[in-house]
Amino acid sequence: MSPSTFDTARLADLPFHHALLAALPISACIAIMGVPDFGHERPLIFRTLYLCTYLAWIAPTAWLQRRLWRRGLPWWVVALALLAATYAMSVANSGLGQTLGIRLGLRDEYRLGMLFAGLDGCWLPLIAFCATHAVVAYNSALGTERTRAAEALLLARDAELRALRYQLQPHFLFNTLNAVSTLVATGRDRDANRMIAQLADLLRATLATEHAHEHALADELALTENYLEIEKARLGDRLRIAIDIGPGLLDVQVPCLLLQPLVENAVRHGIAPDPAGGELALTIAAAGSGLRILLVNDARSEGANGDSLGVGMRNVAERLRKLYGGTYRFTARHVARSRFEVTIELPLRRDAGAGASWERGSGVRGSGVRAA
Repeated sequence: MSPSTFDTARLADLPFHHALLAALPISACIAIMGVPDFGHERPLIFRTLYLCTYLAWIAPTAWLQRRLWRRGLPWWVVALALLAATYAMSVANSGLGQTLGIRLGLRDEYRLGMLFAGLDGCWLPLIAFCATHAVVAYNSALGTERTRAAEALLLARDAELRALRYQLQPHFLFNTLNAVSTLVATGRDRDANRMIAQLADLLRATLATEHAHEHALADELALTENYLEIEKARLGDRLRIAIDIGPGLLDVQVPCLLLQPLVENAVRHGIAPDPAGGELALTIAAAGSGLRILLVNDARSEGANGDSLGVGMRNVAERLRKLYGGTYRFTARHVARSRFEVTIELPLRRDAGAGASWERGSGVRGSGVRAA
């Protein structure tokens, strides 16, 4: 919030009682300055008068200052207006002082020269109050603006993450419907019906996590298992699966739909093109204070997986960047002529009470899944 773009009307958003609290330090200074007058009745009376009149002028001064701010006037116009207003208040204060002096028999008449010149008792404290009020209001407005900016960034990040997730759903839906069409065309109606049922379960599961960016690893494994069931219906024994999950990790938080696009990439571009099929191995383990995810698949040709790091892989990398900043690692590479490896390292965060959903899965478990 730079001075060139700052709207002075925002200063008036400070709660009014905060403005009154801004007068307390100055009131304390006036009271301390009156300590030497104790034991001297007349000076103490005048000091008390100045303090009381200063406190009486605080509320109208604060009200006037806020009215000027709400009009959006330049700072120098506000300053001149407040100087004039507080000067008039000080003249009135001097008039009260001279009236008190006449009543006490200290003076015989009003002195106009002293009326307009003896302003140190009230004018300077009121000027100090206006300055303090402005500083407090500016800091409050600055804090509010920073909070709004932070909330706007969070909302923008949330929208970007949702957009990235929504990008995935039509991607794998299109691929799955293509697979269903192929099964129907080849007369495998039973497998096609099974795949449609699995697809319905998968879509229901993804919709259940629509409002979250992270969920338990157990839930992510359940989604991945559901997707692998779809691929098993299409590929049968050509798809061999091995999953090894470290102990006590099912409640660890991971991004929603983290594994599905990686598994889809491995199956469709590494294993499915090979008539002999291949193996997909998923290993998840704790690594110090982080979580390490390793996905390795057979890829008979050098271009498999690597030439197809399109929507799914880019989506995963971008979501990890937005969720974790510099606290994650993502690599995808060929480790041998016939193997492709994806490695992800994330901060290890837990969610108590999560971790039961994957234990209910059973379809892929029969295909060689191991859970520690």
